[in-house]
Amino acid sequence: MRKILIIINRKAGTDREKRLGAAIRQQLPADLFTVETTYLQYLGHGTDLAREAVQRGVDTVVAVGGDGSINEIAQGLLGSRTALAIIPLGSGNGLARALRIPLDATAALQIVANGVRKPMDAGFANEHLFLSNAGVGFDALIADRFRHSKKRGLVNYARLVIGGFTSYKPAAYSIKIDGEEKSQKAFLMTVANGNQFGYEFKLAPKANVFDGLLDICLIPPLRFWDLLPLSLHSLRGSLDESRYKEHLTGKEIEVSSDDLNCLQVDGDAVPLTNGKTVYFRIAAGALQVIVPAE
Repeated sequence: MRKILIIINRKAGTDREKRLGAAIRQQLPADLFTVETTYLQYLGHGTDLAREAVQRGVDTVVAVGGDGSINEIAQGLLGSRTALAIIPLGSGNGLARALRIPLDATAALQIVANGVRKPMDAGFANEHLFLSNAGVGFDALIADRFRHSKKRGLVNYARLVIGGFTSYKPAAYSIKIDGEEKSQKAFLMTVANGNQFGYEFKLAPKANVFDGLLDICLIPPLRFWDLLPLSLHSLRGSLDESRYKEHLTGKEIEVSSDDLNCLQVDGDAVPLTNGKTVYFRIAAGALQVIVPAE
């Protein structure tokens, strides 16, 4: 019988939690699955719970929440045979969208029950795990401001972007990709594993979490009126064909800049630990994930 641990981020809300409980009982019946449910209690708890699940021989750990809690839980599963499954209850849900996980909880639970497992790549930025993307440009600045904001959602994120744009000065970066060097001034310097920022914004539409590569997305300095067409291209998945982006790929990336102050991983701001340099790398197939059957 398949052992499943469901880890819930309590930010889901009481009514939503009740509906989720009913869906779990319906989609994961007791005659086929041994299901245990628990809740995140503190920062890092998801990693601890996932590691314990690996030691107990749990087949699948289901992360119920947004990209931040999914990232935290995935940290405890790296390199193991225990698979990660997702019920997306966050705002952007970038990883779920990239993996074609339905945003409806009942439909996502059907993937948990009937999906297939695949070895997915994991990215690291100064050894901080990222599953979707990491960046050191304007996105990192907004992630840091979003972290200190009491409001969530796309509207507040857009407000921070518009408010921060006029005062932001694009940095000049020295970039080494698999040993080859280049210099570039950029508004965004983002390294993507998956194709989604969240909310269907595709900064790296060709990125694939199963290809063993990282996609480097360089957006040159912009004028304010460039934000709208840039956003539209991103939503349409046509950014690679626009004049707004340079696209490169690699497995090991080193980025340095005297103006480097922020780092974001999967939308969360994290401290810079190597001064003015960030090292990105890919760990191919490091995480087992449950995805829809083809």
